[in-house]
Amino acid sequence: MSSDKIKNLATETAKEVLAYLGFGDSSQISAYNHNDSLVVSIDSEDKMGMLIGKNGQNINALEHVVRVLTYKKIAKELGEAKGSVNFSLDINNYRKLKSDYVAKVAQEAAQRVSQSRRSEALAPMNSYERRLVHTELASFSNIETESVGEEPRRRVVIKPALEI
Repeated sequence: MSSDKIKNLATETAKEVLAYLGFGDSSQISAYNHNDSLVVSIDSEDKMGMLIGKNGQNINALEHVVRVLTYKKIAKELGEAKGSVNFSLDINNYRKLKSDYVAKVAQEAAQRVSQSRRSEALAPMNSYERRLVHTELASFSNIETESVGEEPRRRVVIKPALEI
């Protein structure tokens, strides 16, 4: 199935879910590719805080619902269940702004660790945010990153790299 068809189905499904939740009238929904993945973006002047939820919990659930429903539509069109639907849902650029913030915090912590040579643990994060930190700091040769703890308190520890 073409990526344009998947974009259309994901966008259509997001519109249907938002309409069902009572947010359909004032929302602009679009889809675009970003770093080899599909992003379904919802923009609205209405207060969308309820759809985002505390620490993005509701947006994660909404994304899951839209993904499952889109997958079912694709499977119905193809006549069988093949492949998967991989995209992210963003509401009023919440995820983009959150990603930028997490990257900035990680870089600042890495600089402190580089200067002080003391490990530093970041605040608990979800798996996506932890992966962002690991990726963001992978180019720093003088530090290492490690995820520690159990969900929901799992966090990234930034520590000085061992010198050999």
